[in-house]
Parts: sequence; C-alpha cells; structure tokens
Amino acid sequence: MNVKHMLMAISVAGSLAAVSLPASAHHAFSAEFDANLPIALRGPITRVEWINPHSWIHLTHTNEDGSQQAWMVEGGTPNTLLRRGINRNSLQIGTEIVVTGYQSKDRLCEPECRGNGRDITFPDGRKLFMGSSGTGAPRDGSDPNER
Repeated sequence: MNVKHMLMAISVAGSLAAVSLPASAHHAFSAEFDANLPIALRGPITRVEWINPHSWIHLTHTNEDGSQQAWMVEGGTPNTLLRRGINRNSLQIGTEIVVTGYQSKDRLCEPECRGNGRDITFPDGRKLFMGSSGTGAPRDGSDPNER
C-alpha cells in the first residue's frame, strides 16, 4: 500500500470514528431508568444544566414525612426542550415545578436521586413534555409526536 492509500484509509477511519462517538454517549431509557418506578416530584428548581446529550433539572422535593430530598431529572437535549417551549428563561432558579417521570434503576440518592422526566408542569398550569421520544421510555400519550 502506498502512502497516498494509507493516508486515505486513516482519514476514512478517523471520520467513521468521529461520526460514531456521539451515539455512544447517548443511552436508551431502559439502560438507566425503570418504567415500573414512576415518580411525581414537586419543588423549587435549584439548578439547570443545558448540556448534551441530556439536559438536567435539579429540584428539592419535599417528601410526605416533611423531609427534603434533592433530585436531578433528566430531560431531552437542550434543542428538544427549546422546540417544546422550554428555555433558560422558563426554568428560573426557585420556580416551583411539578415533574412526572421515572426513577433510576439503582434508586441511589447520593448525592441526589436521579430520574427521567416525562412532563413538567409550571406554576401557571402549563404542562410540557420534557422527555425524548424513541429512547424506550414508556408510551403514555405525553409526547404529542408519539405514534
């Protein structure tokens, strides 16, 4: 193999590796969350992470016994949330929200409990789908794009 062919092969291999990297960072719902562990959380937003491949909304939920628990709830990509009407201005620190979704399979809560968000309800009653379709999350009619 001459140098020209070797450089072309290296270039093609590098391009293929670069294209496949983002897919490996994304996971299926069933790899991390349990459809049999639904959650309904209410509390103020404490932090928002607009990162790919998933956004994270952190909130403090008050349990039935009055104790407080920190949660981080996974949403769709920032672009997905923006298309559904959720932006940095609508997720202000201190805003009381209700999030429904599913708990992580490991049920660990250190340093925070983790969940996958399905819907978010704002104080004015607006309800928006915050999950990402096609990841294996249960089909429950929340996503207007589900078929």
